[in-house]
Amino acid sequence: MLSPSVPTDPSCDASDFGAPFGFAGGEWRFSPCRALWWGEEQALVVADLHLEKASWYAQRGQFLPPYDSRETLERLSAAQAATGARRIYALGDSFHDSAGPMRLESGAADLLDALARRAEIVWITGNHDEGLADSPLPGTVAEELTVRGIALRHIAEPGVQGAELSGHFHPKLRLRLQGRFISRPCAVRAGDRMILPAHGTLTGGLDASAPPIRAALAPQIELEALVTAGGKVLRFPLP
Repeated sequence: MLSPSVPTDPSCDASDFGAPFGFAGGEWRFSPCRALWWGEEQALVVADLHLEKASWYAQRGQFLPPYDSRETLERLSAAQAATGARRIYALGDSFHDSAGPMRLESGAADLLDALARRAEIVWITGNHDEGLADSPLPGTVAEELTVRGIALRHIAEPGVQGAELSGHFHPKLRLRLQGRFISRPCAVRAGDRMILPAHGTLTGGLDASAPPIRAALAPQIELEALVTAGGKVLRFPLP
């Protein structure tokens, strides 16, 4: 669905978590590098790492810089080190395909092993990596979970009642500032439901107000984009 792209915020500080904001009855923090800190659970929540996307494309004759997995895991490791997270919830499409874990180069594999020694990793399966349960990954694999009354899944379920965190759509907010357009990964929130931005390096994006995102969050009408900047969470109502 999404085409390869370069990161839109390569200078982000993975350890810089902004001011807290309220969601689903709890207090949360967002990193500019697109990791969500869940204080009550001492956990990080991320979506759409798409590890080994470059190697997947290389197998098909489209060559991209083969460092995406290492860069993504370095960023996630920095977020874990900054927060001391005991658990990491990865909300699906953590690998670009189910064979991705077998293609991890040694440097990226070492990063993942070191991360798994510091924090339990819970892999929620997505449409790209449904076969993760058969992979030799550290941590546990599940189709979806409910933790503290919040559903953790890859794709938002339209019409669902209750709190929910999901990924899949790689939402981005596009703004016109001083005569030029800028695009930044964002979360899309509708009450107690939220779609997280893609955490991976080689991930494109879908406009935050696009019809597929609205359909996924139906029947909610009032949507807002959340972007972390300058240590604050900025809110933008979506038309």
